[in-house]
Amino acid sequence: MTNRIAFQGEPGAYSHEACRKARPDMEALACRTFEDAIEAVKTGEAELAMLPVENSTYGRVADIHTLLPQSGLHIIEEAFVRVHINLLGLPHAALDDITHAMSHTVLLGQCKGFLREHGIHRITGADTAGSARHVAEAGDAHVAALASELAGEIYGLKPLARHIEDQHTNTTRFLMMSPQTDLTRRGQHGMITSFVFEVRNIPAALYKAMGGFATNGVNMTKLESYMVDGSFTATQFYADIEGHPEDANVRLALDELSYFTARMEILGVYPAAAERG
Repeated sequence: MTNRIAFQGEPGAYSHEACRKARPDMEALACRTFEDAIEAVKTGEAELAMLPVENSTYGRVADIHTLLPQSGLHIIEEAFVRVHINLLGLPHAALDDITHAMSHTVLLGQCKGFLREHGIHRITGADTAGSARHVAEAGDAHVAALASELAGEIYGLKPLARHIEDQHTNTTRFLMMSPQTDLTRRGQHGMITSFVFEVRNIPAALYKAMGGFATNGVNMTKLESYMVDGSFTATQFYADIEGHPEDANVRLALDELSYFTARMEILGVYPAAAERG
């Protein structure tokens, strides 16, 4: 199997940065969509996929929770990446030269203070790394990109200002996906079990389903709902809990959950990242 890790976006994207951080020994494979990154693993073109699931400022990444159960892959690791935003210009440009900055609309919104202070106008680009590539190809010293330093390295741009984001705790959580899972592992900082479930159509089903986690002392760190196939009645839930399914209290909690669910699927059992603490 090839020593590649797939991600969505262009080279230099923050997902690319997550790949470098988590698997520096692997070749990062850029894919057009999340589905393409998953398919690259399923066909053997890549060994792993790195998918963003949530951002501390903007919440969950659209469509990911729907794709995970359908992917046929398992979560084997999580990674947290601080989203440091940099103003990247041409090699001969200076900060005072910049009149416009291009990036994805989300990043443009995260640097309002800096852009206002320097009188820089915003240009919406398709994505962060693509904006860096566009600035490099256009060759206009008055236009810069907002992106990662990795994007600057790849496209030959110079950091004119580093870490200019308004929120200095802005972090994205990524999940690493693999065709195989290993339930024998135990993490230094504990384990996380991720799963999806649909509650049965009975009164207070969700309340009753959650009761087993409280009574068995299992900490649920995430619970999110989303519609299935556009239906207002078929609601699916995504959950993260601390612990391993083989732990006695987790096993009891999952057994109780099964009484009140129409279906339940474990997506991954993996070590908790140190950044959680």
